Amino acid sequence: MKFLAAALLAILFILAPAGCRQKSDSSLPVTPMQIGAENFNLEIATSFHDQEVGLMHRDHLDPDHGMIFVSKGEQPQTFWNHDVHFPLDLIFLDAGGAIVSLKHMAAFSEANTASDAPAKYVIELNAGTTSRLQLKIGDRLAIPKPALNPPS
Repeated sequence: MKFLAAALLAILFILAPAGCRQKSDSSLPVTPMQIGAENFNLEIATSFHDQEVGLMHRDHLDPDHGMIFVSKGEQPQTFWNHDVHFPLDLIFLDAGGAIVSLKHMAAFSEANTASDAPAKYVIELNAGTTSRLQLKIGDRLAIPKPALNPPS
């Protein structure tokens, strides 16, 4: 009986990490986008589910990666960093690609972070990226075609 209990405990220790491991990659479509003087690969989140999950459950975000959220139209946008393990910069853009807000969110933050003006697109990048790129309100970014006309 002692042997059986020890064997079951050993199996649990072996299998437990596999059950807790979070998915760090995504099946979302990815598009290249130039932001400032740098090139990024952005996952495109269009569905309610994909936008709700966003970058949650990931351990990190590569420096040249991010996510672009596409809304049906310009509207006030509100985000939080629930279960996101790293701080983020948010770039809020109107339908023409003009930056209407730049915000920062701390890791695991439950606080709402809202745009200062209606936005159609929101880009999430690693914290510090918008400062490094010297982005400012009014700058225009060219929205990649896959994000302009995402699959519905």
